[in-house]
Amino acid sequence: MADQLDQQCINTIRFLSVDMVQKADSGHPGMPLGAAPMGYVLWTKFMKYNPLNPAWADRDRFVLSAGHGSALLYSLLYLTGYGVTLDDIKQFRQWGSKCPGHPERGHTPGVEVTTGPLGQGFANAVGMAMAEAQLAARYNREGHKIVDHRTYVIASDGDLMEGVASEAASLAGHLKLGKLIVLYDDNYVTLAAGTDITFTEDRAARFKAYGWHVQRVEDGNDITAIETAVKKAKRQTEKPSLILVRTHIGYGSPEQDSYKAHGSPLGEKDVAATKRNLGWPEQPPFLVPEEALKHFREAQERGKRAESAWKRRWNKYAKEFPDLAAELDGRMRAQLPEGWDADIPEFPADAKGMATRVAGGKVLSAIAPRLPALSGGSADLDPSTHTAVKGLGVFSPGAEPDEQGVEPDETWSYAGRNLHFGVREHAMGAIANGMAAHGGFIPYTATFLIFSDYMRPPMRLAALTKSHVIFVFTHDSIALGEDGPTHQPVEQLAGLRSVPNMIVIRPADANETAVAWRVAIETKAQPVVLALSRQNVPTLDRSRYAGADGLRRGAYVLKDCEGEPRLILIGTGAEVGLCVQAAEKLNGEGVRTRVVSMPSWELFEAQDKNYRDSVLPPNVRARLAVEAGCRQGWERWVGDHGSGVGVNTFGASAPGGEMLKHYGFTVENVVEKAKALLS
Repeated sequence: MADQLDQQCINTIRFLSVDMVQKADSGHPGMPLGAAPMGYVLWTKFMKYNPLNPAWADRDRFVLSAGHGSALLYSLLYLTGYGVTLDDIKQFRQWGSKCPGHPERGHTPGVEVTTGPLGQGFANAVGMAMAEAQLAARYNREGHKIVDHRTYVIASDGDLMEGVASEAASLAGHLKLGKLIVLYDDNYVTLAAGTDITFTEDRAARFKAYGWHVQRVEDGNDITAIETAVKKAKRQTEKPSLILVRTHIGYGSPEQDSYKAHGSPLGEKDVAATKRNLGWPEQPPFLVPEEALKHFREAQERGKRAESAWKRRWNKYAKEFPDLAAELDGRMRAQLPEGWDADIPEFPADAKGMATRVAGGKVLSAIAPRLPALSGGSADLDPSTHTAVKGLGVFSPGAEPDEQGVEPDETWSYAGRNLHFGVREHAMGAIANGMAAHGGFIPYTATFLIFSDYMRPPMRLAALTKSHVIFVFTHDSIALGEDGPTHQPVEQLAGLRSVPNMIVIRPADANETAVAWRVAIETKAQPVVLALSRQNVPTLDRSRYAGADGLRRGAYVLKDCEGEPRLILIGTGAEVGLCVQAAEKLNGEGVRTRVVSMPSWELFEAQDKNYRDSVLPPNVRARLAVEAGCRQGWERWVGDHGSGVGVNTFGASAPGGEMLKHYGFTVENVVEKAKALLS
């Protein structure tokens, strides 16, 4: 059990959190009151970190998946000596504060991932554990353990209810991620009621079935029991660990064990009562006893010693394995190695062409061997998305499958860079975010564009947190055909383009696809979406048309006419070839027509006005956008006098070619629509 200093430190966490919420008149006091002992044990007795260098590569990662309890994390960051001050604490949830309502990666030092949407942090942590395992397998050598850290999580009932956590937990158990330790704040209460109205399953049995090591701590205030459980979890190297810690939401307050303690300030009267109940002075608020602060700040010296010891090991490692050390150092600094793009192919003109998903696979296979940071896979769709790279191994605990695997000639180990996520799109996106947040990776994911709907929460968080993740989506239109409207994306491109800080690229042919991959790799602090076709598209003859490098600017004049154009056809992806054919017919009839390839609205929008006007001259008001998706948003580029050929209804089940004809993606219809703009 806690001694006097331990108890003082735990109550310091509790009441910094309570006072934070009370002053802001907003927040979640219940979770910090109950979970403070868990946080104290982890941060003072187990976790390896240096508050003076939050970015130290071999630190343990801590994820507060229950992000609504952010006051708990901010208290720990302040007390241990990160760059969070008491004044920051007092400005909790206020404009400009380092302590926003939910933890935000990149905003507050020491916050590893952005949490609040429940379950996301849990899945991020699985990605972090996967990242550590892959780096350790690639770089550690006998006598040189330079990658050796754990990922710790505090999760709530809400986290475990969310499907994304179930997806991620299932995969983590399969992968035997022994350095992942989750402490479950098992307080039987959610926002609206007790868990007995919705969540009565045996959570311990569920996680055991996933392949996790599971323990219970019956008293969340018993720090000796928590410590013993964490020690046992650390010894369990071939299973991730779940520790169910029986806590009490709003511990010590008049609202203990009630949902009323979850998401509202206690109120001045109940704050005073809680402090009395736990033997804490009612005044002043934000009290931090000197003995407690001194004890917490020992983390700085402890962290300096740990990092210094690691640096000594690193120096010996770098001397013996200079190439590996340079490679790892570059990865952790997010530097691209020289010559990473040397093998990217150029595709010859071909009227039949190839699907951009196939071209994307060829480009990815050329890049990946030269770019060790690039690692990813699909949601059980590699044969369709073309995102598995031969010769790079399969990320696995080591044993090959008993039955024939899809890569029987590959090495199955934690060093493998092909990730099999299974049919778990939501977790796949969140895991990729975790890998990006860990550092040392450019993760990519792949599935059909229609299933981007399953991934929207982590994609939004990738954009919010400026994470460099590449989201590959194939089968990008109704042209996928017979699978029908359930699998044919219509509104997805428009939805993805609406997300701030995310680049969406829909390349027109194989060479634009190659440039798109270059842009995706080179982009910093933004996620990139690559939308690729299932059907073959012509590989354009770049001796007749502008170079594919124009993709970098988002839109470019692919084929111009003689003299000033009367009409502009704007296409994306597979429909650019259709625009070219229609323009040839229009020009042949004396209608001066320019063709613009616009693979990325976001990249085009980032150009200066002079360039944008050179591509889309304001005085040319007859503009027709051609894209096999809903027309929402195209008004910006075609203007009041323009129009579009799009898909504003759901699709149907028929061969892809028939689908395109039925929905008007023919030369004849494009020409007719274009001429109508001139009348």
